Amino acid sequence: MDDMLTGIAALWGAATGLLVPRAAYRFSVPPGEPRRDACPAGHPLTGPARGWLGAARCAACAAEAVPVVRTGAEAPSPGAEPEGEARPSVDPPPKTPRYAPHRLAPVVTALACAALALATGTRPELAVWLLLAPVAVLLASIDHRVHRLPDGLTLPAAGAAAVLLGLAALLPEHAGSWRSALLGGLVLGGFYFLLFLINPGGMGFGDVKLALSLGTALGWYGWAVVFAGGFAGFLFGAVYGVALVALRRAGRKTGIPFGPFMIAGAFLGLLFGGLAA
Repeated sequence: MDDMLTGIAALWGAATGLLVPRAAYRFSVPPGEPRRDACPAGHPLTGPARGWLGAARCAACAAEAVPVVRTGAEAPSPGAEPEGEARPSVDPPPKTPRYAPHRLAPVVTALACAALALATGTRPELAVWLLLAPVAVLLASIDHRVHRLPDGLTLPAAGAAAVLLGLAALLPEHAGSWRSALLGGLVLGGFYFLLFLINPGGMGFGDVKLALSLGTALGWYGWAVVFAGGFAGFLFGAVYGVALVALRRAGRKTGIPFGPFMIAGAFLGLLFGGLAA
């Protein structure tokens, strides 16, 4: 049963991860600019949900990427024999622009969902983690590219985490507390808000909004998990920053996207909480 559940979770993660690149491409714009509605080549984005759902390649670009066959008469090659049957040559098709350079989103999402299934088992909160995992990967991808976390994702994610965990608390065999989940979101969000007030240049307000959903998820398993997940995020970010400085790829005041590290820390916290519950 556990193997089947893990396999289903991995398939879910892979399927939803395939949708991440296009959404990440549309959201990855500087603050104040509208979301992208065309591919890198200028073709309008089409598909389900007003173009938000679709493959990582533009269909119009893929249709244009057709090999061109040239005969010897049309394109004689230097040094070719003038007599005899000319053999056709094939020009390689042009590269199809991708919405996002990263190809690991389906793999990362699949592995994350499989690990959450292994740690959580058949408890009802697993459904919440599987629904939130693709959104977390999407947020990490956007923050990595443009150093921002859109309100259109962070705030709905916080609300969804609270509502979905409230529904999970009504089901039998759950292993958490909805009250502690709500308090965890408020406490972690408040802590990040305090850091934002102390150092606005070092902590973005998007991180504060992300902390609401992460704290809610971590708080489901109690305060020890909130502390562990929050601390792990800071630890990951600190190690990354020190490594950049040591490699002389950044200075002490260089800003880094903190969202991916917050999400990675929360992920480890959820694994810890699921295994300990």
